[in-house]
Amino acid sequence: MAKRTRGSNRSGQRQSARPLSRPDDRPSTSLSRDEETRAADLESQIVARERVADADRIRARERTKAEPSRAGRVSGQGLLAARAAQEYAYVVRDVRRIIIVGGAIAAALAVLYVLIDVFHVVTIS
Repeated sequence: MAKRTRGSNRSGQRQSARPLSRPDDRPSTSLSRDEETRAADLESQIVARERVADADRIRARERTKAEPSRAGRVSGQGLLAARAAQEYAYVVRDVRRIIIVGGAIAAALAVLYVLIDVFHVVTIS
């Protein structure tokens, strides 16, 4: 089905019963003195907030330049990269745990080897 457009005069379509707006129907665009001062105050507040936000962004950018190897921090990349960084954090933590458990098992086996074969603590008869 084709998209209907306003003011289209194709056959089979009815004209809109709603009259088009005239320039006289629009409200006045002039502002009162109070409205102008309020608008100026709001604009100055917005500009001040933007300056603070810009300063924060600059500080954060300088901080990341000073510390480029911050873990879990993805800057200037999309949502997929942020999610991948979180997933890789889980993987790194799990690999560390595996290495710790494996090292503990290897250390226990080394201690048992020394006790049994070197010092003959346990004799099997």
